[in-house]
Amino acid sequence: MKDVFAKLAADFLSAAVFFILYVATDDVVLATSAAVAVAIVQVVYARIKGVSLSFMAYASVGLVIVLGGVTLLTNDPRFMFAKPAIGHFAIGVIMLKRGWMLRYVPPIVAETIPEYVTVAGYAWAALMFALGLGTIAVAMTGDIKLWVLYITVVAGGAKVAAFALQFVAFRFVVANRIRAARA
Repeated sequence: MKDVFAKLAADFLSAAVFFILYVATDDVVLATSAAVAVAIVQVVYARIKGVSLSFMAYASVGLVIVLGGVTLLTNDPRFMFAKPAIGHFAIGVIMLKRGWMLRYVPPIVAETIPEYVTVAGYAWAALMFALGLGTIAVAMTGDIKLWVLYITVVAGGAKVAAFALQFVAFRFVVANRIRAARA
């Protein structure tokens, strides 16, 4: 679990640097330059340490560099604000694969209600696409406070709520199927 949080922190480090510097200084060039530099340093550090990076790590750095470059050219932070949307869309596309979620649920769920798990996988994909569209809509306002509220409360809360709903629904349906099979 500790390793998962370390990877998440590394994935969000450049975004956190951007956000903190932008809020503290209101300087798009400084915040963006620092975020791009942090992303590049992370890759160089990993290479020096001999750590192999995943495709997603390279994709994240690429996005920071590309969107950071556009942000620097236009002096407009909305491009950096839109970065999480690309992640949501990429994850949504991955979640369109039929049955992707079956390997992430307990065996009793996968064996008892595989059709529900498949439908839930598509629902997660739809949620990712909706959150991506919402991120772009909020990013286009250019309001950093609204963007932070959306990314943390709305997007984060929607994922937590979806997970909780799925957990309760799966428990209910599995319990009913097991009771029906015994009867």
